[in-house]
Amino acid sequence: MITVEQRLFREMGAGGYSRNDHRMAYIVRVNALLRPDMRVLEFGAGRGKWSDDPVPLRRRLGDFRGRCAHVTACDVDEAVLGNKSADAVKLLGHDGLLPFPDASFDLISAFSVLEHIETPEVTAAELGRVLAPGGWLCAWTPNRWGYVGVGARLIPKRLHARVLRLVEPRRVEIDSFVPLYTMNTEAARKRLFPTDRFEHFTYSFDGQPFYHGENIVLGKFWDLLFRLTPGPFKGYHMVFIRKRA
Repeated sequence: MITVEQRLFREMGAGGYSRNDHRMAYIVRVNALLRPDMRVLEFGAGRGKWSDDPVPLRRRLGDFRGRCAHVTACDVDEAVLGNKSADAVKLLGHDGLLPFPDASFDLISAFSVLEHIETPEVTAAELGRVLAPGGWLCAWTPNRWGYVGVGARLIPKRLHARVLRLVEPRRVEIDSFVPLYTMNTEAARKRLFPTDRFEHFTYSFDGQPFYHGENIVLGKFWDLLFRLTPGPFKGYHMVFIRKRA
């Protein structure tokens, strides 16, 4: 079956991804930062979402093993114990504390994680602590003031999963979590990662529409809206923060 995305972006027939693919934009830039000597932490890694990615190139780029020194996957979800894309896995508690020594990692990747953080001050302090000087914190997360962030906050929590199934029927149910958006503005992140200690290289991105319920008219509406949306209100943030040496 031809999907709405394939009808909107014909180039998906050549490689499986579109020119507006936000997942590809994120993982390509992370790989641009990756070095063979880096110790990598996949924060909020879960079961290893990249390993199930239907696009072969994204799947390869999302598995950092072999392109860095060591990969550790961690999460509060027990699904991380089955993660096959890391050299080591660690189950976390819900207190925000990370069971790693100071400066343990040179790159931290958090894809679709920051929007679920319950304790932003503790989590940010811990991420900064385990990140080595000169290291990178990389994250993909919805913009609190974008269409995803605003829409999610308007939907009652009890209806969140049901609405997601309606507008994104191909979404995997185990990847559906209620967002909190405690770290989802540039101002919040600069407060949590102050500029005297961290350099910020974040930018906004809309990507391709997903919340269309396989309806081409709705897909075209979202695509047009994305093109007209100014930067501060675009759907996602590509977060790249470097700890000053």
